[in-house]
Amino acid sequence: MTRGTLRYTLALSVALGALAPGCGYADDKDLAPYKMLRSLQFVQDSVVLGDHSAGEMQRFMLSTIDERFRSADKSVFEDARNVDAALIYTMSGGNPATLEFLMSKDVDGNFDNRVADVLRKYLSGKGLLVVKTMANTAKEYRDKKIGPYLSLVAANVMSAKDPKAALKLYDWARLTSPGTIVEEAALRRSMSLATEAKMVPASLFYSQIYARRFLHSPYASQFADLFVQLVVDHNTEIKPEDIVDTLGFMDGPRQREVYLRIARSATIAGKNDLARMASTQAAAVPSDGSDSFGQLATFYKGVSNVSTDKANDALRDISQIPDGELNQKDRALRDAARAVADEVTRLPDAQSLTQVSTDTPVSEEVQHDGAAGVETPGTTPAAAVVEQGATAQAASTRKGEGQDADSSFNTFVKTNQSKLDALDGLLKQ
Repeated sequence: MTRGTLRYTLALSVALGALAPGCGYADDKDLAPYKMLRSLQFVQDSVVLGDHSAGEMQRFMLSTIDERFRSADKSVFEDARNVDAALIYTMSGGNPATLEFLMSKDVDGNFDNRVADVLRKYLSGKGLLVVKTMANTAKEYRDKKIGPYLSLVAANVMSAKDPKAALKLYDWARLTSPGTIVEEAALRRSMSLATEAKMVPASLFYSQIYARRFLHSPYASQFADLFVQLVVDHNTEIKPEDIVDTLGFMDGPRQREVYLRIARSATIAGKNDLARMASTQAAAVPSDGSDSFGQLATFYKGVSNVSTDKANDALRDISQIPDGELNQKDRALRDAARAVADEVTRLPDAQSLTQVSTDTPVSEEVQHDGAAGVETPGTTPAAAVVEQGATAQAASTRKGEGQDADSSFNTFVKTNQSKLDALDGLLKQ
């Protein structure tokens, strides 16, 4: 049994023993609320550090502490530690109605009405009405037990109005509560806020800390979503080595998963260099071959290459992957990639090459462009073809042949436009 597991087991044994009748411990009606809160905090911290089995105990503790607060005599709150416990309980997922109940019984003024009021507003969705008061209150209480929690709550409200000020509050919350659920929430929300505000260096900084400290949190999937968004949206500002360094803290399966998510998002966004880099990194992560990650790495790399001079190889690679290895969205992406690759590798239509008749005079400029840019049918620049077609149409019109040329040109444009529309439809799927 590891030291962490032993501590967790002992803490739960004490908590359960204290709350269960007939076990030799004090009755739960005599147990100080702040002591019960310590067990709740330990359980919540264990959850974000990776012990997901503690989730059920967390729900039990919240319910039990709620009952303890509602049955407590008002004299219990003459101890400031119990007042802090009630406020922390409210900010830790507890029942907001319990705080209202305790405030209604507080005839002795044990609770700070300013703190209670800002929490009321926050929990009722009206935090913006007291954002300045909340920030000042968090600053006043920053060295108290409730300080990190108030800083976290104040930052949540401040984020919509002043992102930089909110980040400072998040920083204070996480630095004063290392290894806790408060630090995990502050880091994750700091990353989200910095990403939305396009503060790329700050977001990358928070990402690297989170990956080191809370990779096994049940909220780590949100971190992965944010990191993929950050990398794809700002790929020109983030170096490949920054991505590798951040994901290097993950185990193999998680690394491959995030790399492949980056590759897919980058492919859809048309950021092929990033897609190839992420696919290559995913394929390089050691694997026992028990999953389909290797196939997916080949798939995304192939999709990212369909618009390059490696289109034939890319088409072959993506066509060899069985349908069972791809989900519905990836199959739609493969169909779109195939259509693009077919268009890229298809030889030009013979009709489009004969739009300029042999007796049509062509300007010296067009003749020069044709000699310089056309060597074989497969290498004709698209711009030169369009320009030649347009010039030929104008020349034919002058010679009385405009009707036939115009019909041919319109057919050419409509045919290719319909193909582009079909590709757009596939990509939207």
